Amino acid sequence: MRVIVAGSSGLIGTTLVGALGADGHDVVRLVRRRPSSANESEWDPRRGTLDRTVLNGADAVINLCGVGIGDKRWSGAYKQQIRGSRLEATSLLAQAVAEAEVPALVNASAVGYYGDTGDRVVDEWSPAGTGFLAEVCRDWERATAPAADAGVRTVRLRTATVLSPGGGMLGKLRPLYKLGLGGRLGSGRQYLSWISLADEIAAITFALTHDKLHGPVNLSAPEPVTNARFNEAMGRAVHRPAPWIVPGFAVSALVGEFALEAVLSGQRAVPVALENAGFTFRHSTIEDALAYALGQ
Repeated sequence: MRVIVAGSSGLIGTTLVGALGADGHDVVRLVRRRPSSANESEWDPRRGTLDRTVLNGADAVINLCGVGIGDKRWSGAYKQQIRGSRLEATSLLAQAVAEAEVPALVNASAVGYYGDTGDRVVDEWSPAGTGFLAEVCRDWERATAPAADAGVRTVRLRTATVLSPGGGMLGKLRPLYKLGLGGRLGSGRQYLSWISLADEIAAITFALTHDKLHGPVNLSAPEPVTNARFNEAMGRAVHRPAPWIVPGFAVSALVGEFALEAVLSGQRAVPVALENAGFTFRHSTIEDALAYALGQ
């Protein structure tokens, strides 16, 4: 397959491009600089510029664009970056894909779509929640409408927290837990939907190649866990006690509004669409995923 990938410089994108290439796919990366090889094409979603000829003969476009939601404290300006970096890229690509009649658009989204679900299980047919991240995800998915309306098979990847051997959330937490500084955050009852990086890449590839899969797809492992359960599993994985309790007000004071939306609240999302389509998870328990991600 000839696959165009946007947002290929991040953790997921870099790994995905390597995996697609290893599987024999012809991959072209959209980059925001002068291309350095024949498998790159320059674009600028903020200005709405894209060399449409790059889509000629493409079998699919994968869009993973979006600045990290936890990379900076949420100011008004950074919240606009979170929103704009997703909607601008998606709107441009959805329209271009529709015009070029590319067969498939596989577009990023997130389980933040559901808002704070408490202990309620949510699947792809559950409604959108409330809050900044839920609103961003809802509008992000709506931006794919030009492609879907044109008959393009459109997959909206609602990705959970990715547990990776390099970087991501575990890159920040592992040193703390190794020092015995790990602990429960707030009540510990908030749910964490998660997926290993290996399963994330396998699931995106699965969505790319399975023609009957379309619409929202939760990229989350079958067993979301509470923060308290994650803390216990993380402590065991690094062979250190994790006895601390960090009060919610302290977490909020440290990271601001992000804490209320993504640390002290969460989603109990399950991957019904993926499993119904026949996908099998390599890491289905938090213990398996942490062993993989921590190199054990």
